Amino acid sequence: MTPTSAAQGVEDVLKILEGRWKLLILFQLFGGKVLRFSDLERAIPAISQKMLIQQLRQMEADGIVRRIVHPQVPPKVEYCLTNWGQALCPALDALLKWAALREEMLEPVVR
Repeated sequence: MTPTSAAQGVEDVLKILEGRWKLLILFQLFGGKVLRFSDLERAIPAISQKMLIQQLRQMEADGIVRRIVHPQVPPKVEYCLTNWGQALCPALDALLKWAALREEMLEPVVR
C-alpha cells in the first residue's frame, strides 16, 4: 500500500461516515443493540424523521446497518449493525482516545 492509496482508502471510509447524524446512530446501535425506528427517534430527539430515514437508508446501502422487517400488522421494522458496522466500534474508540491525547500532547506556546 502506498501513502496515496492509504490516504484514498481513509477518505473513502470517511465519506461513508459523513453526515451529521451517522455517528450518533452508530453509537446508539453499538454493542449488538437492535432498535426500532421509534427507539432511534427517541434516542436522538433533535433529528427529523425524514433525516433519520435518509441516514439509515444510506448506512444500509453502505453495508453498515441492517434493516429487519417483521411481517406483521402493524409493520415492525428494526435496525442493527452489520458485522462490518460493529467492527467499526474499536476504530472509533481509538479515534476517541487519540482525540483525548490532544490536550496532554500539545506543547504550550512559549511567548
